[in-house]
Amino acid sequence: MISRSYTNLMDLATGNFPAFGKVGKRLPRIMTVPGIISEFDDDNSNSVTSDVPSSICQDRMIIVANQLPLQAHRRPDNRGWAFSWDEDSLLLQMKDGLPEDMELIYVGILKVEVDPSEQDDVAQVLLENFKCVPAFLPPEVFSKYYHGFCKQQLWPLFHYMLPLSPEHGVRFDRSLWQAYVSANKIFADKVMEVISPEDDYVWVHDYHLMVLPTFLRKRFPRVKLGFFLHSPFPSSEIYRTLPVRDEILRALLNSDLIGFHTFDYARHFLSCCSRMLGLEYESKRGNIGLDYYGRTVGIKILPVGIHMGQLESVLNLADTEWRVRELRDQFKGKKLLLGVDDMDIFKGISLKILAMEQLLNIHSEWRGKVVLVQIANPARSKGKDVEDVQAETHSAAKRINATFGSPGYEPVVLINGSVPFYERIAFYTIAECVVVTAVRDGMNLTPYEYIVSRQGSAKLDETLGLSPNTPKKSMLVVSEFIGCSPSLSGAIRVNPWNIDAVAEAMNAAISMPEGEAQLRHEKHYRYVSTHDVGYWAQSFTHDLERSCRDHIRRRCYSIGFGFGFRVVALDPSFKKLSIDHIVSAYKRTKSRAILLDYDGTVMPQTSINKTPGPEVIWILNSLCADPRNIVFIVSGRGRQTLSQWFSSCETLGIAAEHGYFIRWTRDAEWETCLQGADFGWQQIAEPVMKLYTETTDGSTIETKESALVWHHQDADPDFGSCQAKELLDHLESVLANEPVVVKSGHHIVEVKPQGISKGLVAEQLLSTMVQRGKRPDFVLCIGDDRSDEDMFEGITNAMSGPTLSPIAEVFACTVGQKPSKAKYYLDDTVDVVRMLEGLAIASDQEAKNLSAQVAELTLST
Repeated sequence: MISRSYTNLMDLATGNFPAFGKVGKRLPRIMTVPGIISEFDDDNSNSVTSDVPSSICQDRMIIVANQLPLQAHRRPDNRGWAFSWDEDSLLLQMKDGLPEDMELIYVGILKVEVDPSEQDDVAQVLLENFKCVPAFLPPEVFSKYYHGFCKQQLWPLFHYMLPLSPEHGVRFDRSLWQAYVSANKIFADKVMEVISPEDDYVWVHDYHLMVLPTFLRKRFPRVKLGFFLHSPFPSSEIYRTLPVRDEILRALLNSDLIGFHTFDYARHFLSCCSRMLGLEYESKRGNIGLDYYGRTVGIKILPVGIHMGQLESVLNLADTEWRVRELRDQFKGKKLLLGVDDMDIFKGISLKILAMEQLLNIHSEWRGKVVLVQIANPARSKGKDVEDVQAETHSAAKRINATFGSPGYEPVVLINGSVPFYERIAFYTIAECVVVTAVRDGMNLTPYEYIVSRQGSAKLDETLGLSPNTPKKSMLVVSEFIGCSPSLSGAIRVNPWNIDAVAEAMNAAISMPEGEAQLRHEKHYRYVSTHDVGYWAQSFTHDLERSCRDHIRRRCYSIGFGFGFRVVALDPSFKKLSIDHIVSAYKRTKSRAILLDYDGTVMPQTSINKTPGPEVIWILNSLCADPRNIVFIVSGRGRQTLSQWFSSCETLGIAAEHGYFIRWTRDAEWETCLQGADFGWQQIAEPVMKLYTETTDGSTIETKESALVWHHQDADPDFGSCQAKELLDHLESVLANEPVVVKSGHHIVEVKPQGISKGLVAEQLLSTMVQRGKRPDFVLCIGDDRSDEDMFEGITNAMSGPTLSPIAEVFACTVGQKPSKAKYYLDDTVDVVRMLEGLAIASDQEAKNLSAQVAELTLST
C-alpha cells in the first residue's frame, strides 16, 4: 500500500508534503542478538536533531536501488517462493570493496510481482535470510513510476532525446511525476524501518531514486547519505527542459556525496546547479565540493568496474572451453568483429552494421575474411522506436549478407536475444576487436569484459594452442559518447554518426600490427584489473566517510517546504540573535560601538532603489543621538554616494570603499587610511579589465577612487566564472610588483591597495574610542558578505586584547544562516532593521527618562 504519510497525490506533485511523523516501531539494526522488539522502540522519532543511537557499533551500509540483487521464482508445488542471489548484480558484486565486517542491508523491488497476501511472509524471509528489505509498490504506482516517469521521461532526457513531437517521445505528465515521488517515498519508508541514522551509511543508486535523499534528510538531518548516478547526466540546455528540474536538483543536493562515471556528467550537473540554483563549486586538495547551506556536497568522479573474480571463474568453466573451441572452428580463417548491445535506440547497432557495409565497400580485400557478430540482447523498454530500430537492423543485415555473402560466408551474424554469460565470454575470447557504437550510454562494461577475456586463462591458452608466455592482444573501437571511453586511452574512439570514420576505425583495428595491439591490450588490462567494482565501491565509500566526518559536531536546522526542503548545517556556537537579549545588553552598557554594512544588511540586495528610506534614516539618527553610541556605516560603495544618501545624519560615521576613506561625522573631513598612495597600478589593471569586458557579454567595470571592480553577475554563469578566474590570474601576474591586492568575490574581481579591509576599520574605531577614554563595553557588528568576515575576525581578536572591556558584550552577526566567523545570525534585512529599531527605541526611551528626571530636579529646586 502507499505510504501512510501521503494521501493526496497533488501534494506529491507540488512537493508540499507534510512533516514526517512517527514511523512506527523501527529497528535501529536488523536484530542479530536476542531481544524484545519493544526495547528498540523509537521514542524520539519526531525530533529533528536527536537521532536514535545504535546499540551495535559495527559499521553498516544500507544499499538502496530500484531492484534487489535477487532472483525469485515460484516453487514447483506453487507454494511460496524460492530466492537466490543474482550473481550478476552490481549491488552484490560491490561488497568485495567494502570492509569484511561491514553489514550490508539491501532495499529495493523484487523482479516478480508478489500477491499482497504473501508480502509480509516474503518480507520476513528476505530479511532473515538475505538481509533484504523489499519495497512492494502497488501495480498502478509501479507502472507510472518505472515504465512511465523513469523510462519515458528521465531515461530519454538523460540520453539527450527531447519529446519535440508526440511521435518522438512522451511529453511531461504530472501524474507520472506524482507516481515517481510516491514510489520514492515508499522506498524511504523502508529505509526508515531499518536505519540507525547516527551509525549507518546509506548509498542510493541511479535515476530511479533521485528524490529519495530529500525524504531521508528531512527525517534524519545527519544521515550519512551517498548517491551514484549510473546513467549520463545531460547538459544544462537539455536538462533545463524538464519541468521538475529544480526539485530533482535540490533533492540530489540533500546527499553528502554524489557520484558520476565521468567528468562530463559531473560538469553538466555542476553547470545545472550554477545556472538554475546559483551555486558555485570549488576544488580543494583534489576534491570537488558544492557549498549548500553550510553543508559541503561532495562530487565523486569514478567509472564503475567489472567483477574480476566472477569473470575469471567463468573463463575456467568447461562450458566456456567447449564453446571457444566450437567458435574457433566456426570462424577459422576469418577476422571476427564483435558487438554486444541491448536492442534499443541509443546503442547504435544499425550504425555499426552500416559501418560494416562501408568497410566491405571500401576495403574489398576484407570480403570473405571479416565477420561482424552482433549479439542483440532484448530491449529493456517497448515502443515504436524500438520496433523501428529492430526493423532497420534486420533489414541492413539482410542487405549486406545478400550483397557480400557467399556460400559458407555471412558478413553479418545477427544473434537475437541474450546468450549465456559463458558463451558471451567465448565470443570475447576469439574476437579480434569489439565495436561499441552507442550514441549515448552511461557506462557500458562490454569493453572491460572483452579485455579480461582476451587476457584469457591457462585452460583457454591450451585450447587455443597458445604458449603461457604468448603476449595477449585486443583491439577496441568505442564511441566517444559512452562512459567508459575516457578510461580506455588505447581504444580507437569514434563518432558513431560518422559511418565512414567508424568503417576506417574497424579497418585500422583488424590491420593493427601485433606489437601495437599487444601494447594497447597491456595498458587496458592494467587499468581494468586494478579498477574493478571492488575498487570503485571502496573509493566511493572512503569519500562518503570523509564527506560525513563533520556531521556529529554540526548543528542542523531544517528549512523549506516540499522539494525546497534543505538542512542548514552550522557550528554549534552559531545561533540566532535574540532581540530581547541584545536590547537588554544594550541598556546595561555605557560605551557602545555599532558597525553596519549597508548593501545586503540594511538594504536588500534585490532592491533596485538602494537609497535608504525614512525608517532607516530615523533609526540611524536615533542611535547616533545617544551620546553613549558611535555608529558607523562600513561599505564598499564610494564616498560621494554614501555622503549623499546619509546627508541628514549629522553624527553618523562612514567608512567608504571598505575603509579607504573614513569620516567620523557629516561635517568632518574625509581621512584616508593610506597617505600618499600611488595609483599608477590602475593604468595597468584597467586595460586588462577592459579586454575581458569586451570579450564577456554582460560584464562591467566599476571605477572607484581607490579600487577597480570587474562585475560579471549579468554574464553567462559558466563563461563569466571562467573569465573571472582567467582575469584573476592575469591581474595577479601583471600586478605582481604593485602594492595591491587582487581578490575574487561573489560575481566580482577587485583590485585595491594593500592594507585596506573592513577589519582594519573595526580595529581603528575601537582603538580611537579607547584613546578618547570611551573603552567599549558593547560592540555590534553586522554584515552579509565575505568582506564583512574581516570585521567579524577583527572584533573577535579584540576580545582578547586591551581595546575592549573584560565584561564587554560583543555581537558579531551575519545576515542569513551560513558558515561565518560571526557567532550570531539574523535571517534577512527585515530582521536587521527590526533589531536596530529595538535599539533605537531603547535609546529614545532612555533619553525621555533622562529628560523627565532633569525636569523633576529642576522643579524641586
